[in-house]
Amino acid sequence: MNIPILNNDNQQAYATRPFRRRVSRQVMVGNVPVGGNAAISVQTMTKTKTSDIEATVAQILRCQEAGVDIVRITVNDWAAAEAIGEIVKRVSVPIVSDIHFNHVFALKAIEGGVAKVRINPGNIGSKERIKEVLTKAKERGIPIRVGVNSGSLEEDILAKYGYPTPEALFDSAMRHAEIAADYGFDDVIISVKSTDVRLMIEAYRMIAEKTDFPLHLGVTEAGTTRVGTIKSSVGIGTLLAEGIGDTIRVSLTDEPEKEVEVGKEILRSLGLTQRSIEIISCPTCGRLEVDLFKITGEIEERLKGIKKPVKIALLGCVVNGPGEASEADIGIAAGKGVGILYRKGEVIRRVKEEEIIDAVVEEVMNFIPTE
Repeated sequence: MNIPILNNDNQQAYATRPFRRRVSRQVMVGNVPVGGNAAISVQTMTKTKTSDIEATVAQILRCQEAGVDIVRITVNDWAAAEAIGEIVKRVSVPIVSDIHFNHVFALKAIEGGVAKVRINPGNIGSKERIKEVLTKAKERGIPIRVGVNSGSLEEDILAKYGYPTPEALFDSAMRHAEIAADYGFDDVIISVKSTDVRLMIEAYRMIAEKTDFPLHLGVTEAGTTRVGTIKSSVGIGTLLAEGIGDTIRVSLTDEPEKEVEVGKEILRSLGLTQRSIEIISCPTCGRLEVDLFKITGEIEERLKGIKKPVKIALLGCVVNGPGEASEADIGIAAGKGVGILYRKGEVIRRVKEEEIIDAVVEEVMNFIPTE
């Protein structure tokens, strides 16, 4: 039996081969390009009452610190519509207004300076209302996101398919996109979200195959931080690995900055974003002879917010530790109360267990990334 074995040249070619990305048209959300060859952007949505300007702005600023690219805000009542303009003025990240049914709120948001409107044209009433919103958006160069959700499909589409299917989500998305096209508006981003990961994946695959619209990926109502992170990572990650997707939002029952952190980590895991601090740590087992839980937690906390691209490996045993630590920019291979400190594959020195945290943090601060 002949089994092909990759040699080093093969492995290097695999590691550096270009990522095959679906070709989509590009739209601008404020100063953030979405689609085409643009970097995949990370979005979140505020959890405050939009009318509470101070709380909403504070939440957006925390998301900006976490590295968000685009923030969506609900505009669901008159108080929110009155507040949106002031919020836009006080933050630097592009703001998307989330509108359902009331076209006047969409007009107020556009006047307030939002960078994109999330609205389904078919849900805002008469043709005159649709035309008014699309005309205003086009005048301002503001794109529309057609956001289809398996939980709120049109009755006639549900009657046709019996229940939410990939085809049903596709038909709904195309219906709204075609309404926009009828009015000469094609600056459209599409999402076809579902709580069912498999349904969401198949629906996006269908849209990706049949259109060139930029796609906003997400698993809607994904759940708590633990469950939602898993579902979003599987759904969003699968599609991104196939080259599908131009902007993402991880939906969690948690603070929006946590959604940003998970989204950025999904991109990092696939090599789709500029690397920042990346901590690799072993899952631990009976061979562990240092308090790796404390070491990892404190290093992660102390390096929070550092944007420097550094890969850190924290290993707690002598079996895999030396090899994996030496492959990182900075590594620790620990055993019996001490750790071997590595920098770019070379042993620097031995440090006591209680010195590991300070030693790693110091190395990160002094580390000079290479191109």
